[in-house]
This record gives sequence, C-alpha cells and structure tokens, in this order.
Amino acid sequence: MWVKESCSIRFLSNLSGYSRFKLNGIKNYWLSQVPEETIDFTKIKYMVYDATYFHKDGCLLNLMDATDQRIISHIYVRKENFHASYKWFLDLKEKGLTPTFITTDGERATMRAMRLVWPRASLQRCLYHIQHEGKRWLRTYPKTNAGKELRILLSKLSSIKTFQERDKFILDYHDWTRNYSNFVLSLPHTQVAYKDLKRTMSLINHALPDIFHYLHDKNIHPTTNALEGFHSRLKADYRRHRGLTKIHRLQYIDWYCFFKNNTNYF
Repeated sequence: MWVKESCSIRFLSNLSGYSRFKLNGIKNYWLSQVPEETIDFTKIKYMVYDATYFHKDGCLLNLMDATDQRIISHIYVRKENFHASYKWFLDLKEKGLTPTFITTDGERATMRAMRLVWPRASLQRCLYHIQHEGKRWLRTYPKTNAGKELRILLSKLSSIKTFQERDKFILDYHDWTRNYSNFVLSLPHTQVAYKDLKRTMSLINHALPDIFHYLHDKNIHPTTNALEGFHSRLKADYRRHRGLTKIHRLQYIDWYCFFKNNTNYF
C-alpha cells in the first residue's frame, strides 16, 4: 500500500496497529531488495519510449510494450542523452529485444541511438509532441499569416485517423510551403517570426517520413500518451513520499514499475 496507493507510514500505522518504527523498518527492507521479473524480450515487437525528469538531478528513461502496456525496462540517469540511451539499448538487444516499431517522443540523440542499435526498426514520431512543440514555437497568437495558417494545420495532426486525412494534411503542408517559403526566407534572420517559422518547418520536414506509420498497423501507438500517463501517476504518487534519499527513490521506482506490471491496480 505504501508503493501502490501512496499511503503514508502514519496512515499505515493507524490502520495496522504497528509502530512507525517497525513499518519504516519493513519499508526499508523491501526497498533494499530488487524486484525479480522475467520478461521475454524476443516476443516484443511494438514499443513506446518516453523520458521524464525528477527534480534537477535525474531523468527516468522508460520503454513500454505497446501491446499490453507493461514496462519492459527503465533506467535512471542524470540526463537524457545519446550515451545513456545507446548503452541501455545495446544491453537490451543482447537480451533479445529486437522491436519492429518504436513510438518515440522525438528526442534526437535517443532516436540516433535507436537507429544504430535497431537499424531495421521503424520509428513512429509522437503526434502530440510534434503538435505541441510546433505550436509552442509558433506562439499562441502568431503575428504573421504564415504562422497563423501553419498553427491551424498543426492543430489537425493528432486527429488524423485515415489515409485520406493523412494525404490532405501532407497536401495542405506542401501548399503552405509553396505559398510561404519565399516569405519566410525574406524575413530578417534576427526576427522572432523568422526563427519560429524556420524551427517549425524543420520540425515537420524531419518528422514527416515517420509520422503516419500507425495508419498501417493498429499495434503502433500514434503517441506516447500511454507511457506519459504512467509517468504522471508515478510522479504524483512519488511526491507523497517526500524526503526519500536518491537510492530509495530509485528503489521506489523499481517497485512501482514492478507493481504496474504485476497487479491490476494501475
């Protein structure tokens, strides 16, 4: 209950009749243990990847099985980067993990590591991350017609469910580039509007080949929402246990992921 339901030691003491000292001892004993779980990596073909930061001193990298939403593997690192991801992915590959499709949040260094370790895997870019990042760069109220029209186009991305809607989106984006490319290039390069539009165009151009894989296979997640939702619950529950040492924090995350896979609570 301390892990799964975020119950405080005080609450558990009142509930059970045991002293806080005894319950803290039990908690610390189990936190010192490593949960044992056997996962057949060879059977996993669809994955979701996402990362989330805890405070300023660490980042949780997580892989989820897209078919049953079980946590495949996770590591806690100082920062999300190529070195940490590459080493982790190599270790998983040696254990038999060879995915066919990976839905990813779009972090470039991590995608580079994925392509090096699993060159035959296709990467599905998260629609929400593309939409959110692009609209953030374009601002809530763009000052140019180019920015306004591109923001409207991006707003449609996450609702695309058919090939016809995909084709319409691509056609509309190509029409937008024909209409506004010269205008964007004519803007002073120090102007905020130029930087915002160039960033958004670069984002879409780089992501476009990997945006719509999910239309071909229902097992491919179009977004990382399933894993992001888990991270939100994890962080909300973790915050109820303020004061954990870094070691206990890592052990808490291990047990939280274990219970996620082995109970119906989540």
